[in-house]
Amino acid sequence: MAASTRQLHLNAFLRNIGQHEAAWRLPETRLSGITDIGHYTELARTAERGKLDAIFFADHPVLKGKTEFRPFDALDPVTLVAALSTATTHIGLVATASTTYTEPYGLARRFATLDHVSRGRTGWNIVTTANGSAAANFGQPVHPDPEQRYRRADEFLQVALQLWDSWEDDAIVGDKDAPRFVDPDKIHRIDHRGEHFDVAGPLEVPRSPQGRPVLFQAGSSEPGKNLAARYAEAIFTAQPTVDEARTFYADVKARIRQHGRNPEQVHVLPGLSAIIGGTEAEARQLQQQLEDLTVVDYGLEQLSRIVGYRVGSDDLDRRLEFTDGDTVTTHMKSRYELVRRLVLTEHLTVRELLLRSSGGRGHRVFAGTPEQVADTIEEWFTTGAADGFNLIPPALPSSLTAFVDHVIPELQRRGLFRTDYTGATLRDHLGLPRPANRFAAHRVAAAS
Repeated sequence: MAASTRQLHLNAFLRNIGQHEAAWRLPETRLSGITDIGHYTELARTAERGKLDAIFFADHPVLKGKTEFRPFDALDPVTLVAALSTATTHIGLVATASTTYTEPYGLARRFATLDHVSRGRTGWNIVTTANGSAAANFGQPVHPDPEQRYRRADEFLQVALQLWDSWEDDAIVGDKDAPRFVDPDKIHRIDHRGEHFDVAGPLEVPRSPQGRPVLFQAGSSEPGKNLAARYAEAIFTAQPTVDEARTFYADVKARIRQHGRNPEQVHVLPGLSAIIGGTEAEARQLQQQLEDLTVVDYGLEQLSRIVGYRVGSDDLDRRLEFTDGDTVTTHMKSRYELVRRLVLTEHLTVRELLLRSSGGRGHRVFAGTPEQVADTIEEWFTTGAADGFNLIPPALPSSLTAFVDHVIPELQRRGLFRTDYTGATLRDHLGLPRPANRFAAHRVAAAS
């Protein structure tokens, strides 16, 4: 395939010791890595050695069921990202935080601080939290339905964006003789009054190196796509086939355009779980090893949460039945639709579905040689399916190391991926402009 003038964007989604449900059972896996900062530092430096755009950490503010069968996400991603900012120099650092179970002032302050601490390498992955059990951890009697969560998220973003602009870039004067530390006319209250939030502002953190963190958004539901079209600068999505990815890509880019934004400045990044071997047979063997170690009970628990009813071991060799009247949980509609499409188009039994889901949770899973993995990436990238990928290594650190050592050089050889960083910030890596400050722009407009 011919090389493109566009450049791939690649992030590494690092889930403790691996995304695959059975990664923890591999003989070489260090279980201490779940909470060991040394493990995460090694991963961050490996990703930086591969010149990846960013590393990406999810957040689940509730302990999931069946924890006896797989490791959980133990560490707070914002704190983890702060620690890793001192162990790296170029790679972007993306942390997930929920708009449902945080407040905009506190979040805006933390992420502005992270952007200063990392010298402009921070991103925020915006989620509304799908797991309804989280409500009980935050003193809430019920988990809001998707419409409520996304309405709150929209207002949350309005507030956060104003707070990040509440200091103009040149607000700090620093004149020791005058004496004048700041120009108070360039620090602004926002006085937001809305349905969910009353926030006076300004932020006490000066405007950060990137102006604001890069805004990522994870979600493929209708309200999720609409939120992304209004605010996101990178979209993380689960698309198992190239045709489905192309449909999603065209849809979300059209929505971005409808909101008066430039679609080229919003990157669509499907998840990709690559199992890499020196030969195709070796890759298949690694995949089989993981599948042989998969715990069925864990998968059944997760599948039951998605479809909204109990799926048991007696159902393993049957196909799930779907009807128009299914009472699916309103909190996981996009995952439900993904499972439904897989079953109906590929006629998978529950057992086959669990094995498919164990490595990617609905994302693209591919086993092959470095050249075959690169072929898949290039096909999606050059045929309107993706602007890059959120890599989801099935086992850590081995899968990330294999990708960096063997797939990255192949992508570089094809002219698809950078050979070195050319900028200092995450916005530089992603080719995104630094946003203008709304208060400064208003000042300029008023003066003219």
